[in-house]
Amino acid sequence: MSENTEENKSQNIPDSAADALAANANSDGRLSGNDAVNLAAEAWKDAASQNIPTFKFADEPLDSDTANLRQGPSLNDALLGLLPLVGVWQGEGEAHDSDGTQFHFGQQLVVAHDGGEYLTFSSRTWKIDSEGKAGEPHVRESGFWRISSKDEIEMTYTSSNGIVEIFYGEVFNERAWQLQSASTMVTETGPKNLGPGKRMYGLMPNNNLGWVDERLVDDEMRPYMSAELRRVAG
Repeated sequence: MSENTEENKSQNIPDSAADALAANANSDGRLSGNDAVNLAAEAWKDAASQNIPTFKFADEPLDSDTANLRQGPSLNDALLGLLPLVGVWQGEGEAHDSDGTQFHFGQQLVVAHDGGEYLTFSSRTWKIDSEGKAGEPHVRESGFWRISSKDEIEMTYTSSNGIVEIFYGEVFNERAWQLQSASTMVTETGPKNLGPGKRMYGLMPNNNLGWVDERLVDDEMRPYMSAELRRVAG
């Protein structure tokens, strides 16, 4: 164990996104909606003026997507339980290939809305080599988050490597969301032996977004992908 790890433990600092999410999951503190909005506004004030580019074709009647709650249409009231996720996030993480090989990756995650009762999300990842340089493109995901009046989450996505998946979950608290796959379909050319998974997204103590994806392998859940992302817009 490194000196840095020992120092982190002595100061109660999480070593990774997974550690931070686990620590956050043990907290049952609840905030009011107004407190959550005000806290988010203060935590990410440096990204407050940034947003995703918008483009509208002539006569298009719908609002454009926005990843900034201060701009564009108002967030649908049904999505207040997912409010802190809206934004553009960038960072790095660790992943495992289907053969078990571990590698480092970079990620940009865009979570946006257009006033409807859903969030859109789009993720791009790229491999990072041993020298820390960005390499070839990796997996892309595109999908939607929805939430019921009982705070029951539905998340659907498709990926560029041939996965279509449905997750169900719940709002753990104002800073964490946990999901479990209910249906996983893989194309003929997709990853082999991809088991059902669990995902957790949560705001870490430093207000970065951490997420962890675990998969069932040989009857036990094992790490598949995880990352820590900082807000750059929203």
